[in-house]
Amino acid sequence: MSSRTSEPAAAPEDGCVSCPIAVAATRREFVRDGLLGMAGILASLAIAHRASALPVSAISTIARAGDTRTYPIPSSDGVHIDRDEDVILMRWENVVYAFSLACPHEHTALRWIDADKRFQCPRHKSRYEPDGTFISGRATRSMDRFAVRREDANIVVDFSILYRQDSDAAGWRAAVVSL
Repeated sequence: MSSRTSEPAAAPEDGCVSCPIAVAATRREFVRDGLLGMAGILASLAIAHRASALPVSAISTIARAGDTRTYPIPSSDGVHIDRDEDVILMRWENVVYAFSLACPHEHTALRWIDADKRFQCPRHKSRYEPDGTFISGRATRSMDRFAVRREDANIVVDFSILYRQDSDAAGWRAAVVSL
């Protein structure tokens, strides 16, 4: 019978700092790696069910200026994750949203559930519509949205302005770009 402890495993005594197990990952790296794995799985499922699937892909900024990041407008409906900025760029029915990757309940990275066309928190199962509206679960509000605007064929996300639906409903509703 094995026993479990809540203490993390100690680094090897021989100082093997190059061992990936011995190197502690930051929370951001952990979330990024988990999302990349999930995006790969969901992308595989999207290929298998192309007719009804909404693609999940990685996206990167094309320009940075202070607290703003510029992304190309997604060409079709889908979930686009910027792992470096912890943001979800969502195009849904000719509207673009920029969400915080973190669930508003306990800040766990949200997942896209393609079969149900919704976001879900893997920790406590809070569920959200594609526009970020809260459906059910332990969360008490909708997904947080960043301020967004359109510039030519791009979406500019302002990371200094994050709208919470429960404290600024008007700002939250306005944080969209209609195409």
